[in-house]
Amino acid sequence: MTIAISMDAIEAHARDLGVNLSAVDLDSIALPAGEDFGILSDDEEICQKEDLPEPEGGLSNIVVVDNLPVVAPDKYEKLESVVRKLFNPCGAIVVFWMPTDPETQNTYGYCFIEYNTSQEAELAREKRNGHKLDRLHILAVNVFHDFDKYMKVPDEWTAAELTPYAPGENLLKWLTDEKARDQFVIWAGMSTEIYWNDAKRAMPQLVYQKQYWTDSYVQWSPLGTHLATVHNQGAQVWGGDDKFLRLMKFPHPKLKLIDFSPGERYLVTYSSEEPSKPRGTHTVVLNIFDVRSGKVMREFKGSADDLSTGGSIAVSGVPWPIFRWGGGRDDKYFARLGKNVISVYETETFTLLDKKSLKVENVADFNWSPTDPIISMFVPEMGGGNQPAKVSLVQIPSRQELRQKNLFSVSDCKMYWQNNGEYLAVQVDRYTKTKKSIYTGFELYRIKEKDIPVEVFELDNKNHKVVAFAWEPRGHRFAIIHGDGPKHDISFYSVRTSDKASRVSKLTTIKGRQANALFWSPAGRFIVLAGLKGLNGQLEFYNVDDLETMATGEHFMATDVMWDPTGRFLATAVTSVHEMENGFQIWSFSGKHIYKVSKDHFYQFQWRPRPPSLLTPEKEKEISENLEMYSKKYKQEDRDMLDEKFEHESYRRKQLREEWTRWVAKWKEQHDEERQCRMALRGGEDSDKEEEYQGKEVEVDEVVSVIEETLAFDLDQD
Repeated sequence: MTIAISMDAIEAHARDLGVNLSAVDLDSIALPAGEDFGILSDDEEICQKEDLPEPEGGLSNIVVVDNLPVVAPDKYEKLESVVRKLFNPCGAIVVFWMPTDPETQNTYGYCFIEYNTSQEAELAREKRNGHKLDRLHILAVNVFHDFDKYMKVPDEWTAAELTPYAPGENLLKWLTDEKARDQFVIWAGMSTEIYWNDAKRAMPQLVYQKQYWTDSYVQWSPLGTHLATVHNQGAQVWGGDDKFLRLMKFPHPKLKLIDFSPGERYLVTYSSEEPSKPRGTHTVVLNIFDVRSGKVMREFKGSADDLSTGGSIAVSGVPWPIFRWGGGRDDKYFARLGKNVISVYETETFTLLDKKSLKVENVADFNWSPTDPIISMFVPEMGGGNQPAKVSLVQIPSRQELRQKNLFSVSDCKMYWQNNGEYLAVQVDRYTKTKKSIYTGFELYRIKEKDIPVEVFELDNKNHKVVAFAWEPRGHRFAIIHGDGPKHDISFYSVRTSDKASRVSKLTTIKGRQANALFWSPAGRFIVLAGLKGLNGQLEFYNVDDLETMATGEHFMATDVMWDPTGRFLATAVTSVHEMENGFQIWSFSGKHIYKVSKDHFYQFQWRPRPPSLLTPEKEKEISENLEMYSKKYKQEDRDMLDEKFEHESYRRKQLREEWTRWVAKWKEQHDEERQCRMALRGGEDSDKEEEYQGKEVEVDEVVSVIEETLAFDLDQD
């Protein structure tokens, strides 16, 4: 085995031996045939150099890291290790140099890092600039060529060149639709399509269509401003009324899931990688992006085991969403559940609140109030039942415990916040004394009242299994599906009585319904009782104000039920989980079927959300009380549309009648032209004049068959 040695190494070795290679005639040296003694030719040396990944030229692939601690020589290696560990995820480090003072040998508090590419350097600046190394050291990261750029700034001020203002896409223009229609997006086959719901014409109106727009699914942002598409390379955000321009890219290899913050300021992306070893765990990567700038605000990377505590399992054993946003639409806090902790982060710095997690022994689940920075948490029993379970309410950021309630003999617990944050209903499944069965009760927390009073109530039959629970949006009522048989009962309750007293009262119970899911209208008052999965899409439209059924319907094999954001229309869909009947149907709030659209390979239907109304509660009440005055305009528009529809239908029928007349005339003309030909074929007879024919009946006898048989007779018989 030969070892290749470069010419530079040979010259250095010759100098060490005191040999002057310049006096040696290298061309006169003849090597044995087939032998090179490990000496590389010029071509081979060039090839080896070209095979090595060389960093880019210039200064664009070098970053300067400032505000590092000034350390003594004995801590140099430790600091270098920390900095390398911090910057290695951004790319392979080619050169690391941290200068020191020649006299004291202490570091200066900054270092230089060279990457292979300028893209890696830009990523390092984006991810690590502003990183909090400790309480006194917040890193300042810059690309080296920026210093060169700023050094070339002229001493004399010159006015900047003004570019003409070019208005961007109006992301809220769709809200100004004169017909006050809502949009929805569908994904079927390879096509993603956005439509207006034109219920008056009983058909959808196409707005935008694109092939191969997404790899896995699409998702509207919570206020309807953006549409996100999910790809293997990352996510993209689009916006507009009818053009849907791309607004931002969010690179994230092997992306699987995304989630918006309630105020649309941030986008969470998720990916996982299979373990390389048989006993390894999935590696999970989470990025939180700023939606408007595309900047990575925080990266989380670790094993799936570290992130699989609590929640509903989604993929790779990890609950989704991993982060739950709190504090309303200001996106101020987000949190995740860990082992014996709830980690709360603030978006001002994207670090742990007060640099520490909220320690709660054996915590199993938590939820944010939809409107206030309040966390409700559930802790199961511990010590074999010696320590009771408990539900606590904790204020953030003060960590003050606002309320705590101990619970005994608890099997499970579920928490349901009302969307205004005024009430919290806790469903408690308890063991009986014999521990052989379970019964269910409820505890209602009145969050806005003094000392947060708690009221306990049970179903009429406390042994009934609770199938579903749902609050009325912006209201004071809730519904529960309960029962054990194939048909269930639905009970409606109010947290207010007629005299506005604060106590739970039952409004009514509907017996024996094929329903397993509840869907309140976003405007309240109306609810759909749906039988999904094994109940074949049974629908009942119920008016909770009048406590009566408005209509019933069926969408066979329905998998999804979705109200539009205004509560005027309902969509039901059969997605590709079933091979048959794929498509969607649109219903009115009262249960009238409006139209049906069939789509093969139908994957997704989503209404476009609307931002909150700008009207004050007083203005909404005034409009409701004077609805007849406001509705005159729209009633006239409805009449005009009906007249237009009638005129269109009349015109369509007239066109069909004229087309039929032209068709008859054309074939009659052709029939007349072929008359002589027909007469020649019929021996001169004019067969067209049927009135000149005479009918005659002729009887013809025809022998069909003759059969001869020989019969034997006994002549001796009488």
